[in-house]
Amino acid sequence: MTTIIEVDRLSLRYNEVTALDDVSFTLTGGKIYGLLGRNGSGKTSLLSVLAGYRKESGGTVRVGGRPVFDNAEVTSQVCLVRGTGDAASSGIKVADVLTFASYLRESWDSTYAAELVEMFSLPLNKNVGALSHGRRSALGIIIGLASRTPLTMFDESYLGLDAPSRYKFYDALLAEAMSQPRTMIISTHLIEEVSALFEEVLILDEGRLVLHDEAETLRAAGSAVTGDAESVDRFVAGLRVLGEKRLGRTKSAMVYGELDEDRRAEARAAGLDLGPLALQDLFVHLTEPTGDRS
Repeated sequence: MTTIIEVDRLSLRYNEVTALDDVSFTLTGGKIYGLLGRNGSGKTSLLSVLAGYRKESGGTVRVGGRPVFDNAEVTSQVCLVRGTGDAASSGIKVADVLTFASYLRESWDSTYAAELVEMFSLPLNKNVGALSHGRRSALGIIIGLASRTPLTMFDESYLGLDAPSRYKFYDALLAEAMSQPRTMIISTHLIEEVSALFEEVLILDEGRLVLHDEAETLRAAGSAVTGDAESVDRFVAGLRVLGEKRLGRTKSAMVYGELDEDRRAEARAAGLDLGPLALQDLFVHLTEPTGDRS
């Protein structure tokens, strides 16, 4: 489902802290969006406002053209997964949590939920409080995916999973986006793992939106220059280098800025490989303290 999200000059303040400051963007929907930011950047605050958990202090937020806060018709179409999802009292069995989740949303797909339970080997008869951190994370993921709400958001909800289980989640997320298109927002610190899923990226820094663009556009905004360390150093001299990695005599430098065809020919002549810019390097550059930027 295509759900348009419109945020205009959004601010959020609580406990004398400004969590969000003059944030504006429009998401046309039907895509997987990456929401990136350092700790305390405002990611969770933004998702909480989009889900109707918090009321904005200023500005407007609309999902599907309607305000969100205190609007049951809209919030029933939104699922925000944090930890184990909507309902996860430690004394409740997993099966009961999933049943309760199905009552909350008309779009719930019980058959799909059962498939996901089997995929993540989740014990239905166990109390939630007896689950490991990883299985609690899996429960939240199942709630989010099986909800099939027009707007589904995951706020670092899979960090308890081991690597194989995280990749199961990524595969399921991509398959779901292809078979049941809807608007999905993924807040994450695992940028290298998840970035291939993103169609658009938003970056928050200290409560302000510093970037919103298509992921492919961002990857084309620079290059990874890899080859003999001395050749790489000569080639990137005078360019904006976001980061470097070295293994023996081989070096890779992330440079920001488009390389014209003459520079690309120069790289090929020097035996250097040019690859796309890593989103993580761009993220680090855009969110580091101003005085530390080169």
